[in-house]
Amino acid sequence: MIDWPRVTELREEVGAEDFGEVVEIFLEEVEEVIGKLQGGDHSQLEQDLHFLKGSALNLGFEEFSALCLKGEQKSAHGKAEDVDVPLIIANFETSKSAFLTGLSEKF
Repeated sequence: MIDWPRVTELREEVGAEDFGEVVEIFLEEVEEVIGKLQGGDHSQLEQDLHFLKGSALNLGFEEFSALCLKGEQKSAHGKAEDVDVPLIIANFETSKSAFLTGLSEKF
């Protein structure tokens, strides 16, 4: 679910002091888009999923990123109605929980 080697790499790249801020900004930005999707605003679904995919991959949320990629591809091919947005949202919540728990255990 979480690519811990990627998380460690990012933490080393930005430094331990700035890593917490990177995580905080990531969660704020992603939760804003997730909130939009939860509210039923799918007007920019392809773009929103593209943003979520990239952000998630950068911070090691592998499974969530893969789901966003699949949804983005469906949206790009005119099949936005086939995107399982509730699954994507649920996976984010599960991934976020695993990530925060792992952070407290690993760092």
